[in-house]
Amino acid sequence: MSSSNPRPSKAQRKSEAREQARLAMEERDRRQKRASFLIKWGVVAAVIAILVIIGLIVAGNIRSQVPDAGPAPAHGNEFGGITLTSTTELAATDVETVDIAALPEEAGSPADPPPGVSAAGADEPVQVVAYVDVNCVHCANFERTHAEQIQTWLDEGAITFEYRNVAYLDANSQTDYSSRGAAALACVADASPGAYWDFSAAVFGNFENGELSDAELAELAAAVGAEDISTCLAEGTFRPWAQFGTQAAETYGVGGTPTVFVDGEEVPDAVSEFAAVTQAKIDEKS
Repeated sequence: MSSSNPRPSKAQRKSEAREQARLAMEERDRRQKRASFLIKWGVVAAVIAILVIIGLIVAGNIRSQVPDAGPAPAHGNEFGGITLTSTTELAATDVETVDIAALPEEAGSPADPPPGVSAAGADEPVQVVAYVDVNCVHCANFERTHAEQIQTWLDEGAITFEYRNVAYLDANSQTDYSSRGAAALACVADASPGAYWDFSAAVFGNFENGELSDAELAELAAAVGAEDISTCLAEGTFRPWAQFGTQAAETYGVGGTPTVFVDGEEVPDAVSEFAAVTQAKIDEKS
């Protein structure tokens, strides 16, 4: 006994053809939607890339627009430094403005320390001058290693400590964090000198958390008791000061950070040798 499949009727064949046509149209629509989706996101990605490029160009233009001359903060000296005489007091100065044009075209001998760096008198506190960058990991290590001892020496009157905050690492930052950090420190020195030590310690202590925005710098300043520096930061009041200090350091041959001088002599390895070198200088005056 045998069996056979009946031949599809004409109506069935038409129905199958319509179904195949429908499926083909749905597949075509899916492909078109997929292509349209990819095109749209491709356009979005292109727009984002263009905006990023524009942002970098604008940031570069902003960098180049920082004036060569500008106000110095209260307690800022002619070398681009700010000197702590204790953890709550800054040395008085009479410098009102700074100007890169006033710097010499060529520095003196590389063997000579930068201007303003010298041995203090026998009856004077040991002079410490430190070139640091808020975005420098080695500077953060220096601060973490020695901050407690520096604080003790300052409050005992054994040393003075001059920070020359530079912006060597702006090239590694899309937000000019080194310059903004140096400017923020100047803002605090100008408005709230008694909070300068605590603010500086807080800025370097934040290093592992990454760069701070201007708003975050202002919040950090407020947290250590400083007056509001938001306007100072927004207006870039001390960006020329930061630029001047950086150019001065480069002019006088300071090649990196931290570079630390103790009574006129450079400490070979500031992170590991600073405490011993400084204590020896203090002992010489005892």
